[in-house]
Amino acid sequence: MTFNIGNQNAANINNVGRDQHITGGQTGVVVTPEQAWQAFAQLRAGVTAARLDPATSVAAEKELGDVESGLRQPKPDRARIAPRLERLTRLLLAAGSLASAGSSLVTPIRILAQFLGTLGAPILALLPILA
Repeated sequence: MTFNIGNQNAANINNVGRDQHITGGQTGVVVTPEQAWQAFAQLRAGVTAARLDPATSVAAEKELGDVESGLRQPKPDRARIAPRLERLTRLLLAAGSLASAGSSLVTPIRILAQFLGTLGAPILALLPILA
C-alpha cells in the first residue's frame, strides 16, 4: 500500500507506516500572524510599563524594533525574529522585569515564541512558569 501525502500544515502530524502508540497525549499550539501582532503590542506596552533603566530601555527598544520589522514582512521572518526576541527576553530577565511584571510580559513573549515554532523553543525555556 502506498500513501501519497501532499502539503501538510498542522500543529501535530504523525505519518506512520505501522502501529503507533501515543502515551500522555499530544498537544500543539498554532499562533496566527494576527495573534502574534496582538502579542507584540502587549509586549511593547509591557516593556514600556516596566520602567527599565535607561540603558536597558534603549537595548529593549532596539530588539522590539527588530522584532517588529520581522513581523512586518509579507511573510513574517521567523529566523530574523527569534534571536531578537531571545535577546529581549534575556534583557528582561537580567533586569528582573519578567519576575516583577509577571504575565504582562511573560504571556506575550510566550505567544511570540510559540509563533516561531521550533525557533522559539530556546525562548520558551527561558520563561518562568507564571502564565
